[in-house]
Amino acid sequence: MSTIEQNLQDVRAQITTAACNCGRSPEEVTLLAVSKTKPVTAIEEAIAAGQYAFGENYVQEGVDKIHYFADNAPTANLEWHFIGPLQSNKSRLVAENFAWCHTVDRLKVAQRLSAQRPPDMPALNVLIQVNISDEQSKSGIALAELPALAASINELPNLHLRGLMAIPAPETDYQRQLAVFEQMNQAFLTLKTSYPQMDTLSMGMTDDMAAAIAAGSTLVRIGTAIFGSRA
Repeated sequence: MSTIEQNLQDVRAQITTAACNCGRSPEEVTLLAVSKTKPVTAIEEAIAAGQYAFGENYVQEGVDKIHYFADNAPTANLEWHFIGPLQSNKSRLVAENFAWCHTVDRLKVAQRLSAQRPPDMPALNVLIQVNISDEQSKSGIALAELPALAASINELPNLHLRGLMAIPAPETDYQRQLAVFEQMNQAFLTLKTSYPQMDTLSMGMTDDMAAAIAAGSTLVRIGTAIFGSRA
């Protein structure tokens, strides 16, 4: 068994434990393998171990990988998520290549993604990124701005508003992690009353996954625990 295969087994077991500990089904939580900076050989190992959803932070690197696997593993049925900060000048590459974008935090970017989505592709699944810890250096909108942006995105023809995403400030204390994630879940549930198609709450990474799942996360973004530390 390869290291990546073993790591995936371990992460899936952690997801199962965290879900069961709070009375949830493990099937409610999707594992997104964050493959940024990792070579295609590492992704191939993950695919061989049954992982098909991957997250990329850098647009061109992600597009190169998408094209590689389209050419070399066309039947793998992979799902590619863009999870990094998105600049307006890179929006076309995301619109033309990815199935998901987790980091929409400005109407201008959403409008560009909708206009640039090819007509022969399904609507781009988008998440609104919330700056839940109010960090000046982080992308994302404030909770107060969420209703207006959601309403505008929901009107765009080639986008499918699926939910929210957050990257809280690093925190080692479980209870403090939980408190922030519960804030996000409340915002998600409130918005869902207006947009019932919303089904995705993307929060939780290697170091805070258990708290995120306890608070209602439906998708955890795990890189280090699967692929090892970035070079």
